[in-house]
Amino acid sequence: MNRQEAVRRATELVEQMSVEELASQLRFDADEIPHLDIPEYNWWNEGLHGVARAGTATVFPQAIGLGATFDEELLERIGVAVSTEARAKYNENEKHEDRDIYKGITLWSPNVNLFRDPRWGRGHETYGEDPTLIAILGVAYIKGLQGEGEYLRTAACAKHFAVHSGPEEKRHYFDAKVSMKELWETYLPQFEACVREGKVEAVMGAYNRTNGEPCCAHSYLMVEVLRKQWGFQGHYVSDCWAIRDFHEHHKVTDRPEESVRLALEMGCDVNCGCTYQKILNAYEEGLISKELLQKSAIRLFTTRFLLGMFDETEYDNIPYEVVECREHIELSIEAACKSVVLLKNDGILPLNKKKLKTIGVIGPNANSREALIGNYHGTASRYVTVLEGIQDYVGDDVRVLYSEGCHLFLDQVEKLAREDDRISEAMTVAEHSDLVILCLGLDESLEGEEGDTGNAYASGDKQGLMLPPSQQRLLETVAEMGVPFIVCMMAGSAMDLNLADDRANAVLQTWYPGARGGKAVADILFGEISPSGKLPVTIYRNLQGMPDFDDY
Repeated sequence: MNRQEAVRRATELVEQMSVEELASQLRFDADEIPHLDIPEYNWWNEGLHGVARAGTATVFPQAIGLGATFDEELLERIGVAVSTEARAKYNENEKHEDRDIYKGITLWSPNVNLFRDPRWGRGHETYGEDPTLIAILGVAYIKGLQGEGEYLRTAACAKHFAVHSGPEEKRHYFDAKVSMKELWETYLPQFEACVREGKVEAVMGAYNRTNGEPCCAHSYLMVEVLRKQWGFQGHYVSDCWAIRDFHEHHKVTDRPEESVRLALEMGCDVNCGCTYQKILNAYEEGLISKELLQKSAIRLFTTRFLLGMFDETEYDNIPYEVVECREHIELSIEAACKSVVLLKNDGILPLNKKKLKTIGVIGPNANSREALIGNYHGTASRYVTVLEGIQDYVGDDVRVLYSEGCHLFLDQVEKLAREDDRISEAMTVAEHSDLVILCLGLDESLEGEEGDTGNAYASGDKQGLMLPPSQQRLLETVAEMGVPFIVCMMAGSAMDLNLADDRANAVLQTWYPGARGGKAVADILFGEISPSGKLPVTIYRNLQGMPDFDDY
């Protein structure tokens, strides 16, 4: 269906709605309207590196790992796989009249923000620090998600518009100040590409202000640039509860009703959050008109018609069996193999299992599922950790010894134990091994979104580049053992690798490699695959001379 026809049908439908019905359609959890045969619909779904938060799905490497592939054709294939699984799950959920959150076909992905500071907790959701790379990969992923059929397979969303790169703890009241030169050279090229080349159906605004105006009601960014200059015709969605920040934190309005008016006047069509529950109040006060509500509703229903929600489409018969199918699992492993970056190798790699009797696998991320998946992830039916990948590869030919070595960030593994209660075991494993694979790093509990549902500690940003003290002590201990060792850094951002660079025989940056990522890491360690990943971000020696986190 072309957009012109979708707009016509959307307009005819919207013109039949009362003000109350219009108001109900501008929330992310839109109500049903029975007399118009409109079912309820929840706009909020995630597809950053697989369908997220709605049960079983193929879990691909985290976005920063996909960025490290520098492979646009791969990104498009992954987008096709993700959107195909999203459609399959949507088809089944519709049969069961399950229209809950994370069950729809509007995917709030990709994140095309710039990873400008290594401390930013959400950087691993992006494709890196270069606007050109982000633009190329973002467009490819969008094309994969949306497809080239008569209807959109899913609706992609470029986020977070614009100039949004931390700090997390200040995002609800922070004002990112940039020059026009910096804005257009650094922060907007990837969004422009997503709109002009990718034909992205949705754009999500950021929490912060940019040069004084909140990004979900920004006269220059949303009206002048996005709509007028770039000709964007899709819908605009707020980040979650961002409109509430207008009056509570940014103080650009005094109360919710004024925030409603500001957001709608600037073209924010759907509110992820609760502020649009005040639409009727604003209407009754004369702050907004019915025509303003209709304008946003038409854009939203245009998207729903483009998705074929009220028609029969070529996607209705996508079978549930495509979810986490063998083809998609193999694609995930391929992506993981292409994402791993070889940072150092003194000749120890590739390993030859015929020359090894015992391998020691040590570290809090060695057997961690959390270290495979990043954030905004789905649920895999099977995970392969690095430890398991190595065990599977060597089979009974090589003995594999394992020690957790330390907790990811606490001083002890067992609550009643003394500090470093796994260090002696790690030393024992090293002493009894021909070489050690040391798996260090982070997971979504240590770097992620401020207050995110997947971030148990609401930690958001990193304080610096150093590993947690427990891991730093483990690294120092293994380095002193005199046993050859290889560091696998499982993290979504730059970490301090000075000691590893000095003392380890090899260093691999594996990012968060997806549910079966341990197989990919093992294949690279043993030379089945040659590492081809490239750094999409700078690995800094330290933070000396680094501008302030707030300085854009």
